[in-house]
Amino acid sequence: MKLASFEVDTPVGAVRRVGAHDGDGLVDLTAAYAARLADRGEQDPTAVAETVVPPEMLEFLRRGDRALEAAGEAVEFVAGSEVTAPNGARTRYDSEEVRLLSPLPRPNSIRDFMVFEEHVQNSLEGEIPDVWYDIPVYYKGNPDSIAHPNEAVEWPSYTDKLDYELELCAVVGKRGRDIPAEEADEYIAGYTIFNDFSARDIQMKEMAGQLGPTKGKDFANGFGPYLVTRDSIEFENLHVTARVNGETWSEGDIGEMYHSFADIIEYVSQDETLHPGDVLGTGTVGGGCGLELDRWIEPGDTVELDAEGIGTLRHEIVGGD
Repeated sequence: MKLASFEVDTPVGAVRRVGAHDGDGLVDLTAAYAARLADRGEQDPTAVAETVVPPEMLEFLRRGDRALEAAGEAVEFVAGSEVTAPNGARTRYDSEEVRLLSPLPRPNSIRDFMVFEEHVQNSLEGEIPDVWYDIPVYYKGNPDSIAHPNEAVEWPSYTDKLDYELELCAVVGKRGRDIPAEEADEYIAGYTIFNDFSARDIQMKEMAGQLGPTKGKDFANGFGPYLVTRDSIEFENLHVTARVNGETWSEGDIGEMYHSFADIIEYVSQDETLHPGDVLGTGTVGGGCGLELDRWIEPGDTVELDAEGIGTLRHEIVGGD
């Protein structure tokens, strides 16, 4: 299932919903499940649907398997029809009618790892430290700086070298602590594309002080366009591509991860609780950023990251004058 967060215009303003892309558009999962419950004879279908299939992605993920099962039932119920919810709400929208948001408009947390050996080698321009092979190293990002799909990204005033990063990420779907690697998969709700925008000159300056990155990373995190559930995609076989103004700059294969998500989840959950909505980034694929290419994006450029089965995450760079 390809899950989405989106906004629809109403007489009282924009309202956020959780949907599923069914090939023809977006199914409003809460409204569609309410319609399914009404068809079954449920006495208060709208209230029950909002509890089981909340219209906000973080709450949806917290409901776990029950929400996913109900979502699948809802999509099947409205397939090929114009069903209306019991309160009169629509259950389906054309993609052009809505504003697509990041699947998680506000993640619970962001951890971004660095698990592609080629990227590390290219970035460090020297010997890779032993610790990188021993543990999946990471930094924590800013979950309040989300760049939605097709949204403009403002060039930070403090940088002269803005960079894209071609990554994917796993989204945690179940609370857990001290999770063994062999059980890690069941804690992943799904996968999406991650553009870890970076102000390279500031990042390097910060990290020379043995901390960070902070301002070098925290201004924009792009996720989307869809969160594809774990059972709907062969993650390890994904090929990813980055284009700037339509020209391919970077390509990579996710199967080249040195540390798997099983390793990552086992490591992070040691004496620490993972929660639904936590984001775990792969880090950049080899050759997946301007730093490695010595080729830099500029104001006015359009950056597209693509992964088959997930879609294309697009952002225009504005400002910087």
